[in-house]
Amino acid sequence: MTINITPAANERMRNFLASMPAAAGVRFGVKRTGCSGFAYVVDLAESMSEDDRLVEVDGVPLIVSDKNLALVDGTVIDFQRQGLNASFVFHNPNATGECGCGESFTVS
Repeated sequence: MTINITPAANERMRNFLASMPAAAGVRFGVKRTGCSGFAYVVDLAESMSEDDRLVEVDGVPLIVSDKNLALVDGTVIDFQRQGLNASFVFHNPNATGECGCGESFTVS
């Protein structure tokens, strides 16, 4: 499994982790939602469960659930600022479509 993060995303994730030193890592995955089916989740993980996999990416501990692995494999995570807005941006080779608002994606 491969997940890559850009330098901007790396910096943002390290800042998240610095704000909660006891965190096990940054959880990355998807949840069912939106008009296309899935939305990305990026959050601090306090702990890991049995079905989690720890992936170290450029010094950032990413925690990915086994059930999400196939959906996020190959994803590049970026962090972009546009005016007052800032958010993670995902380039996922598994996504076959996105909803019009860009909040969710679908896979085949």
